Amino acid sequence: MTSDPFNATGEPALTSGAGGTVTLLDGSTFCLSDSTGDVVPGTAHGLFFSDARVLSRWELRLDGNVPHALSTAHSEAFAARFVSRRPPAAGQGDSTLLLVRERHVADGMRETITVHNLGREATVVRLDLHVAADFADLFAVKEGRGVDGGAQVSVAGGELVLRHGSRGVSVSATAEPTTVPGVLSWRVVVPARQRWSTEVVVRPTDRVEPTTGRGLREWREACTAVTATDPELTSVLRQTVSDLGALRLEEGGWPFVAAGAPWFMTLFGRDSLLTAWMALPLDAGLALGTLRTLAEKQGRSVDPLTEEEPGRVMHELRRGPDSAAVLGGNHYYGTVDATPLFVMLLAECWRWGADEDVVRSLLPAADAALAWVDGYGDRDGDGFVEYRRATDRGIVNQGWKDSLDGINDAVGRLATPPVALCEVQGYVYAAWLARAELAEGFGDAATAARLLERADGFRQRFAEAFWLPERGWYAVGLDAEKRPLDALTSNAAHCLWTGIATDEHAATLVERLSTPDMDTGYGLRTLASSMGAYNPMSYHDGSVWPHDTAIAVAGLLRYAHVPGAVRLAHRLADGLLDAATAFGGRLPELYCGFPRDEFSPPVPFPTSCSPQAWASAAPLLLVRAFLGLRPHVPGRTLVTDPHLPHRWGEVTLSGLKLGPVTVNLTATGEKAEVTGLPEGWTT
Repeated sequence: MTSDPFNATGEPALTSGAGGTVTLLDGSTFCLSDSTGDVVPGTAHGLFFSDARVLSRWELRLDGNVPHALSTAHSEAFAARFVSRRPPAAGQGDSTLLLVRERHVADGMRETITVHNLGREATVVRLDLHVAADFADLFAVKEGRGVDGGAQVSVAGGELVLRHGSRGVSVSATAEPTTVPGVLSWRVVVPARQRWSTEVVVRPTDRVEPTTGRGLREWREACTAVTATDPELTSVLRQTVSDLGALRLEEGGWPFVAAGAPWFMTLFGRDSLLTAWMALPLDAGLALGTLRTLAEKQGRSVDPLTEEEPGRVMHELRRGPDSAAVLGGNHYYGTVDATPLFVMLLAECWRWGADEDVVRSLLPAADAALAWVDGYGDRDGDGFVEYRRATDRGIVNQGWKDSLDGINDAVGRLATPPVALCEVQGYVYAAWLARAELAEGFGDAATAARLLERADGFRQRFAEAFWLPERGWYAVGLDAEKRPLDALTSNAAHCLWTGIATDEHAATLVERLSTPDMDTGYGLRTLASSMGAYNPMSYHDGSVWPHDTAIAVAGLLRYAHVPGAVRLAHRLADGLLDAATAFGGRLPELYCGFPRDEFSPPVPFPTSCSPQAWASAAPLLLVRAFLGLRPHVPGRTLVTDPHLPHRWGEVTLSGLKLGPVTVNLTATGEKAEVTGLPEGWTT
């Protein structure tokens, strides 16, 4: 167990789907319990609100005993029903008492407890609900660290009240419980064939404003409907919409997607930006909301504790009681890639029809981001963007592979910072092009020409510094001595996605990515199996991340003219879809990178977040990439260049919103038909 809260090598506690844990979430409020509905002390269970655990115990006892679990139904992300029975009486084989707990999580929790007497005579029942709160910071719970001090517990007006500093929670119930500190009790007589119930409500009383999830049903109805002939793909896409809706948060009226449940139900720069990009065909509003929220929190000063720097886009937002100790404040900026991704997404939003006035209002934030790229981002003045943490508290590796051992060379030596990652240079290249396109679109031809020239020169210098001709792939990065880190990684495929790769390099890279070293049969490995640090059970050194493979597929289809690119894209997409089906229709954050011919179905990674934002959005990126869908609303054009896998059959996007225009799109194989475009548009 690491003491570093940021790095995933810390092995967080098991959550959804592991160890029988049930996760319910609504916005930044979530509850972890066992399969009976109990929040068990001494575990990672709890009700969490504003990054603090406001319930650390919630155990229901029936006549002093633990009920026998029968089933758990989890139809919505925020609701569940736990069904159990009273243990049979001595000498009897059957039970005649059924217990049903129906739980709903919102800005707190509401639970209806119902007892069904299925017997022929009345029965006496005693129910005891044991309640406790430690108000521990989410980081402390995630890492299994002990919590000092407890809550003050009192009873006021029939309510149970628990407080610690500025945070508190109240627990009230119907059916007139007997309430003493820590326990709500009922002793009732339930007539034969009758039922009895009570409703228990948990209300946090923090003076900390939560980030909220709102209007899930309305959001789903407003989204583009994406379906396919292939029932497996349709099922996965349905799960995608459900999970993104559950992860959707709002702050100040602006929507964005949290990074993942349960530990990352908050705004993350890189994760939220990439997820918003992938989800554009579903709801372009998520992208604009993400940009506006991040622009409001963009760095304005230099602070080594939080790694804030002018123009830098934030990595992580937290509101827990330990945020100042862990992050140096509520906002932490230690990421190298969110800043260029911000500029990329802004131009993409404009192409997809975002309100022009809003896009214009965000141009200063984009320019500040590019100023950071030129200044603080280029830490040694060589023209590339590097990372190096400001203090020993920050994240060591600040790209998307942010575990302690996530960046290494071919023999397995860890990178010495500052490190310039290959995919980050691709994002920077795409950011220059994005800002040039915005300048051109808004009538600033001189700025556009200057930025295009800048991007072209940057691409040439990247090829010279990062391409390894004797290997046939891009170095994952350059270390402090400017030595290439020569490991074969999935990071190189991001260079296809951003277009920084030359056609010649792309052709060779397609061959390397097609080998069994990289392709597991269920997706692309993060690190080739021939590399020194390879471990299929690691977090970033040989596992498979669905979003990473989806980005690789999008990159391959960008180079569809290169031999073998489309064939590999089909194979990788088939592997992802098969993996999703094996995991019940939901792609987890990651899974182990064992070869498919040795381990099938794929082996789960035990601490994987599920649902997780960019894993949930990955199927949408696959659909968009295989459709070759490239709208340009300001130019009144819609480009499609389909290369759909045969197994998908017909794919349909109904109610696709492109700014003020709504269209329907149907595609099969290499043919597409668009209806609903007004006059004056070009397809």
